[in-house]
Amino acid sequence: MKPYQSIPIQDCGEPLIKIPLEQFSLETPHPYQKLGASYGPKSPYYLRAQVVEALIEAQTHLQQQYPGWKIHIFDAYRPVAVQQFMVDYTFTSLLEEKGLILDALSPTEKDNLWQQVYQIWAVPSDDLTTPPPHSTGGAVDITLKDDQGQLLDMGGMIDELSERSQPNYYATQRDNPGQSYHQRRELLNEIMTKAGFLRHPGEWWHFSLGDQMWAWQSQQAIAYYGRA
Repeated sequence: MKPYQSIPIQDCGEPLIKIPLEQFSLETPHPYQKLGASYGPKSPYYLRAQVVEALIEAQTHLQQQYPGWKIHIFDAYRPVAVQQFMVDYTFTSLLEEKGLILDALSPTEKDNLWQQVYQIWAVPSDDLTTPPPHSTGGAVDITLKDDQGQLLDMGGMIDELSERSQPNYYATQRDNPGQSYHQRRELLNEIMTKAGFLRHPGEWWHFSLGDQMWAWQSQQAIAYYGRA
């Protein structure tokens, strides 16, 4: 159990609404759908109403500094079933990457692999008191696109299982492009925090508002978004 999961939830009942995608940048089809994840009647491009408003505000902050730039939405709402799919997919990919055979692994070796997976993936819990952040509609994974329609190089990929996913990985580097990567991550964090979001401590791309992680980071007594 992660520290933020101890925060109690009193869901405010705010609805999931469609993100106005024409205002943002996105990838179609959705990255996880391309891998085979099924959202059923749900859509990955939904968030809670207040979170959508805050995301629009964040883009306004961005465009005040860099006209024509856009927030690129990688992932937003994620049902628990999709969370489970991506956890399993990441574990299988890790086995293949390392050239390992599952049945040949000891319990300790398996546990070590799962610990790597859970560095960036929340447990796909069905417990209503410990929902994965994205399953609340209060979390979004994003990066930036410039006025030429090019994604900015942030020094690491979204969902990357490496130390480069740490928000401040490049903070102490004095070389170029290391400093450029850090400055871009700081810009992303700046526009989002101005709009009320908080960044995941271990993921430069993940921001939340109203869920347990947000409440824990902001020292709120309760979270007001539970599983949607």
